[in-house]
Amino acid sequence: MSALDDKINQHFAGLVVRKDLVKTVKGNATVPSYVLEYLLGQYCATNDEATIQTGIETVKGILRKHYVHRNEAGLVRSTIKEKGRHKVIDRVSVSLNDKDDVYEAEFANLGIKKVLINAGTVKAHQKLLVSSVWCIADLEYEYTEEKSGSPWVLASLKPIQISRFDLDGYLAARKQFSTDEWIDLLIQSLGFNPQMFGKRNKLL
Repeated sequence: MSALDDKINQHFAGLVVRKDLVKTVKGNATVPSYVLEYLLGQYCATNDEATIQTGIETVKGILRKHYVHRNEAGLVRSTIKEKGRHKVIDRVSVSLNDKDDVYEAEFANLGIKKVLINAGTVKAHQKLLVSSVWCIADLEYEYTEEKSGSPWVLASLKPIQISRFDLDGYLAARKQFSTDEWIDLLIQSLGFNPQMFGKRNKLL
């Protein structure tokens, strides 16, 4: 990695993705690219090759253990019931149940609805109310004899897709780069090598 790459990793920690690793991790899996990119940003944002290889194996392990495929939803639901708690990666949407005055989450691939979610989480990630968002969630199973009750309990939820843009954080990170460095960062984000372009071509 270049000095600029190191600087990008420092100020945009967890948001830097090596695109060439996406294909390595994905294989034949039907996992959305941004889910893979998020995980790679968490475990492979470094210039140390050994750490990258370890990170790739970690990401593959997370996908095997926690990504919910529709055709395996029954098995995952059973796992949650038997273990009492299990982490899943799934597409989540939220709606307001105005009859009971509560917010309820729906897990698309897992096939469960009416999972209670607290108002604070919804307020922090309002995109959940507008469209489905890929999330990492801890789900618990507690059987209830109430007809209207749901045995599914949401212990924690972390959106993978950006549910709220942190403008202040972005601006603070941007201040750490000179104009030329920022231009090179943008060129790299498009998938080009900035060293192959002159100033005019970069601007074009």
